[in-house]
Amino acid sequence: MRIGSNPEKSNIKIQIDTYHRVVIPVYIPNLEEDYFKDGLRILKLCLASLKHTVHSKTRVSLIDNGCCEEVQLYLEKEYKELAIIDQLHKSKINLGKVNALYASIKSNLEPLITIADADVMFLTNWQSEVENIFETFPEAGMVSPVPSVGSLKGTYLKSSIGFAYRNGRPKKSKVKNLEGINNFQKSIGKKGDYTAETAFYHTISRKNKKAVIGCGHFMATIRATVFENSPNHPSIHKIVGGSEKMYIDKPNDIGGYLKLSTEDNYGYHLGNVYENWMDKALQEVLANKMERIPSKTDFSIAKPSSFNHTLGYIIQKMFIR
Repeated sequence: MRIGSNPEKSNIKIQIDTYHRVVIPVYIPNLEEDYFKDGLRILKLCLASLKHTVHSKTRVSLIDNGCCEEVQLYLEKEYKELAIIDQLHKSKINLGKVNALYASIKSNLEPLITIADADVMFLTNWQSEVENIFETFPEAGMVSPVPSVGSLKGTYLKSSIGFAYRNGRPKKSKVKNLEGINNFQKSIGKKGDYTAETAFYHTISRKNKKAVIGCGHFMATIRATVFENSPNHPSIHKIVGGSEKMYIDKPNDIGGYLKLSTEDNYGYHLGNVYENWMDKALQEVLANKMERIPSKTDFSIAKPSSFNHTLGYIIQKMFIR
């Protein structure tokens, strides 16, 4: 039986006072196996750095993607105690990274959505630097605060390449933060032996602001409108199988958006093994008392171009080897 009318029927429009959401899926199934034994300790570093580096127009979604009880209790504690963390999604099984992300991405209204792994350390100014790239390049759909070295051969760089060649060609630039590049390489199990002579990336410039072409997945901010081009079915892969490229990179590229990074390094990929330098790095972040000021830009306004994608396809096929 139902008596009366639901008062929400007269309040039909959802309104929010935020514009930037951070989504972090967490998969730590136990703390006994070597791979996961430092997982909770590193997750705590991640959230401590995040809480201290975001502005007031930010909200956070945490996703318990099949975690063990100790990690569950920690996530619940953070959710209950911190207003900035307004969502905690729970799954008893591991849904896979992409499906976990989409559970939040598809149900929120903020125009900017940062996706980050649970082993990321957010550094001072990461948010303002990323948002500044979006302000300077409204054509951008995906921006990372951690640049990576590389060429222009990437499968899903067509729109970025087309835009770059329409606007003065990309410039081959020396890496601004060599230590950051090498630290990232080490965090994913590679040597990290780039030198000033061997490390470079391609950049584009506008209004004295330089951005690096290309963007990784472990820490990236994406326009919500990018996901309008995403597949309409869930991913059958947990991590491997190209799921991140299919559900993140491809929608950005075919939509005509740019894939960019900041020139300097504003994040650390910690990996799964705790090291003493991590606490020192966190203390440096926490020691910074500067005010986090939200942007006044309307990030729902973007300028993607399907022509950039077409031109980039031709350039890659004909000129880039």
